[in-house]
Amino acid sequence: MIEDNISLKPFNTFGIDVKAGYFARFSSTIELNQILNEYREIPFLIIGGGSNLLLTKDFEGIVLKNEIKGKEIISETDHEVTVKIGAGENWHEFVIWSIENGFGGIENLSLIPGSVGASPMQNIGAYGVEIKDVFDHLFAYHIESGVTHRFSLEECQFGYRESVFKRALKNQYVITEVCFRLEKIRKVNTTYGAIEQELQKSGISSPTIRDVSNAVISIRQSKLPNPAELGNAGSFFKNPVVEDEVANSILEKYPTAPVYPAEGGKKKLAAGWLIEQAGWKGKTIDTYGVHKLQALVLVNYGGSTGKQIFDLSSAIISDIQEKFGVTLEREVNIL
Repeated sequence: MIEDNISLKPFNTFGIDVKAGYFARFSSTIELNQILNEYREIPFLIIGGGSNLLLTKDFEGIVLKNEIKGKEIISETDHEVTVKIGAGENWHEFVIWSIENGFGGIENLSLIPGSVGASPMQNIGAYGVEIKDVFDHLFAYHIESGVTHRFSLEECQFGYRESVFKRALKNQYVITEVCFRLEKIRKVNTTYGAIEQELQKSGISSPTIRDVSNAVISIRQSKLPNPAELGNAGSFFKNPVVEDEVANSILEKYPTAPVYPAEGGKKKLAAGWLIEQAGWKGKTIDTYGVHKLQALVLVNYGGSTGKQIFDLSSAIISDIQEKFGVTLEREVNIL
């Protein structure tokens, strides 16, 4: 059913109240094809969980919500299983389903908001694991031709919170199903310090994948606001990757600054640390601001506009550039 003049407030985790000219849900490529054929002359926007989106204005075209469901084991060995998951499935519910079935590999990605279809688009990652580590292939509907194509790991061109679908193929495909390689006999990844500390607090020395998931959930709940209670999109900025000399200049002034090795001999900085050092953590302006516990998270306390939050992010970017000579990049998609 096609609806018109619909508020998108329930469909974005920032809770921004803008309107869509038209709104529809699709649960198959057949439905998607029918809608696009009927509304091909107007702009379209595909959304999943709306958890990585900042809406700064009304959308005059049609918003299409991906609700393609399904979980299927497509191949299996004694040690490994490949599962195919509908892009409209909730990501965290998929993680829990995997754990309940004894399939490991994504437990470190517990409680990340959003849909399965968004996970490869962003190459989501947390606590030492990224989608590319467990990804096998995906299927995506080509909007222009109406043909569904298969994309391999290499073809997705994963990078840090990047994929080919955010760059070269942006707005050309709709991800419909994602296939993951998960392990039946899993050596858990607890290398991220906070996980080990959380497990130690619980007296767990030989953690299972469920133990790791519970630890990650506890950590995230202690630091990150629940979008159902406080409007936000999780981490708003990427951790910047800089040249060695830039990192060294920061370390000269701040010897304890968190700096990590990155590809190509570069260094990765902690965006949250930079923002906190610049005095933005906990700063509130009217009905929006920077979260008091995590400087990476911008929040809508209720009633703020997307433009206000965007302008706040611009002010933070400008300030970090001036103070540290580092350019922050937004992780959230802006409309």
